[in-house]
Amino acid sequence: MIRILIFVLIVLALGAGFSWLADRPGELSLIWMGQRIETSLMVGATLLVALIAAILFVVWLVRVIWFSPHSIARYFRVRKRDRGYQALSTGLIAAGAGDAILARKMTARTRGLLSADQEPLIHLLEAQTALIEGKHDDARRKFERMAEDPETRELGLRGLYLEAKRLGANEAARQYAERAADKAPHLAWATLATLDERSQAGRWDEAVHLLDQSRTSHVIDRKEADRKKAVLLTARAREKLDADPKAARDDALAALRLDGTLVPAGLIAAKALFREDNLRKAASVLEKLWKQAPHPEVAKAYVRARSGDSAVDRLKRARKLEAWKPNNAISLMAVAESALEARELALARSMAEAAARIAPTESVFLLLADIEEADTGDDGRIRHWMNQALKSPRDAAWIADGVVSQEWLPVSPVSGRLDAFEWKMPVNTIDGPLEDGGVSRGEAAIRSLPPVATPVVAPDRIEPEAVVTVPEVPVETVERTAAIAVPVPTESVIVHEPIEPARSVVVTQPEEATRKEPVKKDEGAVAAKVPAQPVSGATSAEKPAEAPVEPFFGRPPDDPGVRTDRVAEKTTFKLF
Repeated sequence: MIRILIFVLIVLALGAGFSWLADRPGELSLIWMGQRIETSLMVGATLLVALIAAILFVVWLVRVIWFSPHSIARYFRVRKRDRGYQALSTGLIAAGAGDAILARKMTARTRGLLSADQEPLIHLLEAQTALIEGKHDDARRKFERMAEDPETRELGLRGLYLEAKRLGANEAARQYAERAADKAPHLAWATLATLDERSQAGRWDEAVHLLDQSRTSHVIDRKEADRKKAVLLTARAREKLDADPKAARDDALAALRLDGTLVPAGLIAAKALFREDNLRKAASVLEKLWKQAPHPEVAKAYVRARSGDSAVDRLKRARKLEAWKPNNAISLMAVAESALEARELALARSMAEAAARIAPTESVFLLLADIEEADTGDDGRIRHWMNQALKSPRDAAWIADGVVSQEWLPVSPVSGRLDAFEWKMPVNTIDGPLEDGGVSRGEAAIRSLPPVATPVVAPDRIEPEAVVTVPEVPVETVERTAAIAVPVPTESVIVHEPIEPARSVVVTQPEEATRKEPVKKDEGAVAAKVPAQPVSGATSAEKPAEAPVEPFFGRPPDDPGVRTDRVAEKTTFKLF
């Protein structure tokens, strides 16, 4: 473009000059070698310009002829170089695609067309070709040669770092990453790798210093850098918590300022403040975390903030958390646990059942089993909740690279990656969506809960006049002989099957009913006969049982029941 402009300017200047001469005509006289030459000024100027142009043309022609051998050699050299770069490009693409045959072919062609001293990418192509061919020793030698060259140092160090990680040589990988980070601090991979290595070794101060350098050079995104620094400060505070609570508090609060959702930082800050008897500020830190995202560890720390509180006081604090996050399974569980400790069993049961309807996890059903044991003591209902806990999804935990930890850790024990642990549920089967009219797992478990067992009444303690609940059924179905296929002592046992709601009538039991009858043993089973009782003046004959009847003792449907091959021993049964 600039050349075209210059050419246009020259043409315009010549045109202006000739126009100026045309407006001012004159005569030009020249005497050369005894001859006189006369012409006009315009013709003389034209001849002068033509002479200059002819001289320039002759100079160009001589120059072309003189430098023609060099020009021809340069033409073929450029053509050869272009072919070499084309082969190099094709080879790198083939190596990236995993085509070892084509990559090796292009490597040989590139070696014949280009010089490795002029083009260092040939070393990269050879190293990549050796890698896809499985020749790792040759690849490492190529990367070592590249690491010695200042132009390809970072590329060679990265190749050596990846090879060391592949072989599991973590110490060698750390050294390569540190060399790259020292020579080129702007390399993100070297900075992150060195950061992970220092974090894995517990050198938190060096890791924080390196992260600050990377933030200055804008190697890592600001948000990611803030998160990583918050994790490093939390890890340092975690180590200082027992020896220096004040320093741990400062680091944890600084981490919360960088990332307000980091639960471990808030817990460490609260523990440090508790040790300083600063309950108000510790509670404020926990409340802020709770309002952002409920967490069971935050709830536990908040409810048990004061060691001298009574169970009722802890229940009040749990109800405060539930008021901030209503209809949340974690807050409902916190209230249920505190209510169980305070012996408010009705509140504990309602809150636990509400949590089971929202998130039917293992801990919810275990808590319901504890409440059942404290409330009714019914073994069948307790086994029902324990069975539901076995079949329910596991609770959320700190998980990183498939490893479940009871507490938060700053570095993954598998990969050594910083900030790898996340609070989530372990891998489990996910329930499908509920259809219209369907119920959740928790609701189904609550509906299938067995009824509360009725206390046992020993047969030898029945009064002559007793109030008995008798169903509204035909008389002949009321009086029956029950044969129990279990080992029992030599005394009568009265069995009533659970049936529909009944009316109360007065039954007069004769004295013969209180007598002990001899029991016949037949292969470990005892048949106990109960005499018929008159109901509302009606009588009926005794009917012997044709087969042993096993009573229902509040067990869930999948309970194996009572074995009949045990040694005879005294057994007490609960009657419905």
